[in-house]
Amino acid sequence: MLDPADAPKTVTPPTPATPNPAEPTAPTSPAAPSSVSTDTPEPTTPTPAISPALNASDRDRLLHGTHHAPHSVLGAHPVPGGVAFRAFRPFARGVTVVAGELRVELHDDGDGFFSGLVPLQGVPEYRLSVAYDGAVQEVEDAYRFLPALGDLDLHLIGEGRHEELWQALGARTMTHQGVAGTRFTVWAPDAQGVRLAGTFNFWDGTGAPLRSLGATGVWELFMPGIGEGELYKFEITRPDGSKTLRADPMARRTEVPPSTSSIVTASHYTWGDEDWLAQRPQVPAHKAPFSVYELHLASWRPGLTYRQLAEQLPAYIKDLGFTHVELMPVAEHPFGGSWGYQVTGFYAPTARLGTPDDFKFLVDSLHQAGIGVLMDWVPAHFPRDDWALAEFDGRPLYEHEDPLRAAHPDWGTLEFDFGRREVRNFLVANAVYWCEEFHIDGLRVDAVASMLYLDYSREPDQWTPNEHGGRENLDAVAFLQEMNATVYRRVPGVVTIAEESTAWDGVTRATHHIGPGGFGGLGFGLKWNMGWMHDSLDYMSHEPVHRKFHHHEMTFSMVYAYSENYVLPISHDEVVHGKRSLVSKMPGDWWQQRANHRAYLAFMWAHPGKQLLFMGQEFAQGAEWSETRGPDWWLLDPAYGAEADHRGVRNLVRDLNTVYRHTPALWQLDTDPAGFQWITGDSAEDNVLAFLRYDADGSPLLAVSNFSPVVRHDYRLGAPDDIPAWHETLNTDTALYGGGDITNPAPIKPEPQPWHGRPASIRVTLPPLATVWLRPA
Repeated sequence: MLDPADAPKTVTPPTPATPNPAEPTAPTSPAAPSSVSTDTPEPTTPTPAISPALNASDRDRLLHGTHHAPHSVLGAHPVPGGVAFRAFRPFARGVTVVAGELRVELHDDGDGFFSGLVPLQGVPEYRLSVAYDGAVQEVEDAYRFLPALGDLDLHLIGEGRHEELWQALGARTMTHQGVAGTRFTVWAPDAQGVRLAGTFNFWDGTGAPLRSLGATGVWELFMPGIGEGELYKFEITRPDGSKTLRADPMARRTEVPPSTSSIVTASHYTWGDEDWLAQRPQVPAHKAPFSVYELHLASWRPGLTYRQLAEQLPAYIKDLGFTHVELMPVAEHPFGGSWGYQVTGFYAPTARLGTPDDFKFLVDSLHQAGIGVLMDWVPAHFPRDDWALAEFDGRPLYEHEDPLRAAHPDWGTLEFDFGRREVRNFLVANAVYWCEEFHIDGLRVDAVASMLYLDYSREPDQWTPNEHGGRENLDAVAFLQEMNATVYRRVPGVVTIAEESTAWDGVTRATHHIGPGGFGGLGFGLKWNMGWMHDSLDYMSHEPVHRKFHHHEMTFSMVYAYSENYVLPISHDEVVHGKRSLVSKMPGDWWQQRANHRAYLAFMWAHPGKQLLFMGQEFAQGAEWSETRGPDWWLLDPAYGAEADHRGVRNLVRDLNTVYRHTPALWQLDTDPAGFQWITGDSAEDNVLAFLRYDADGSPLLAVSNFSPVVRHDYRLGAPDDIPAWHETLNTDTALYGGGDITNPAPIKPEPQPWHGRPASIRVTLPPLATVWLRPA
């Protein structure tokens, strides 16, 4: 440290010891004493001071953004003769070192470089006074700080095992060495150099190079005085010397699209959902009531922010009785028409609706209303935008290096390289991030089938078999297993749900249980039953007179119903792009379409598996969904002539959920064959299906669907002989729902006449195009 007694108030740096200030002067040794004694001693030559100016190589690399270790040459460094101060401040007119009362004006070396040698015994605490045209700023020197990322973080990143990667990479506000600022870190192993550009340096990153932290490929810079709200990007020098300006892959907040900058952020949110989180792990999802309302946040009520949605959405969902909402991809995406399925900001909730803390407020509000929150998560692929992940540091990094493996054949996007440990880490940590930081209760994982198969949508010459000669993507399998195992280990009560459309064995089997194909399970909690969805919708689209030829489409699902833990999805994918809305898929006139719609929903709610319904289908919207306008809420306006028709369907959905929640037979044994028995699955000529659902105590519910447009009076059904009487607990033809009100008001008692292979039978009235639920009286 500087001795104040020896310190002058102002010091002028010495003239460089060599004519070329760009080249340092090496210190010389004192002259050797003469071997001949004289009466007058030879005067000793003092050690010349080293020039503080940078050499030509360092200057050139800093100017061109290719310096791996800017901290080793910039800042303050002990050298022979004192302490060398060096600053790189493009556009500055002058730079002065300020240490207590000491002020040292540095020499202008040109090109924005300033240097000076001060005769001090150690490096003092200091600041820089930087003079620009018309302004002087006193600031901390970013190049006097030690790395703000620890060795353990770097080790875990290098191993691909950093489960809290968002704590280590990206922009994080902090106090480092007693100074407030922001640490910027980015993984770019192929970069020649990385610089930081943002609002704080007028988007000129020349004077803000990051340092490389060893062999991890991580670059770091602590920027003192930089706080929340600042916009930034990383300027990366590629291996070929060209430059690219990239958004932060780990940014936790972004600009509102189409702007693309990352934003420094910190959370200040205080959660209020402790009770929800405490009860969440008590019952696993596949053994609990689980009915999901899927919605696209930006278009559910167009124009509403996260906080405005929090004023309306929880009350709406609670009134309808759904246990969960599923939010179409929340992560930032540049093109709204992708519905969020082409993600560029994997760690940032979309800024279209507010800040990350605003999104937390929405999740918290739903939890406090007793509603779970699922989000669509998209780890399969990413878009090619040149400011995002594609060839991030000049070479394939997040995508596979093989162009055939990297290019997604259907969507024009790039597939992640699941075999690279750092990429797997990026995605596994991302899954944990949403669950831990935003209290998300479950992840619906998009496009799992496209990840699992090397030949997915590819011609024979467009893919290469795996090491065993098969078509399975072993890297993707390992990634999904690691992701599921990590999420379930770290976050109690969470559920992961696979959108997987093939017959892959063991999607919802535990990862350590090996199946017939030699693979461990993928470890998901639930899987979308795409087969049931396609078959049942195909059946319903036929005129009733033809349905007898398609009867198997409504019964085949029970052949494999217990092979996985299923969700029955009527999702956004089924009501867009010419597929028509759910009610518009139904044949017949408007009355018949609504009747079919209602009967189908009640059949779906009674079928083994969980339920998912996309917004707008709960009130029989006739038009396809469009993200540009959202649901047709005007159909529920009392001034609209057919409002009662649409409100009736919504009343049914409310009652379906109410009865469902309070009837364990409809959900408790969803994954156990003991929870289901056919009464009749072969009454194709009548278009009738009847089956029993049981809870763990053996209490039944009898569901009967009549998918023909005629009333069937005194229709005989086999029945258990130990139930004294049945009563109608739900009938989709009820007038409240817009039906003809053909019901079974009186208790129905079994008769001793055997039927459908059972010792007793009951006679019921089946309304046209309707589903009836009966419970023990």
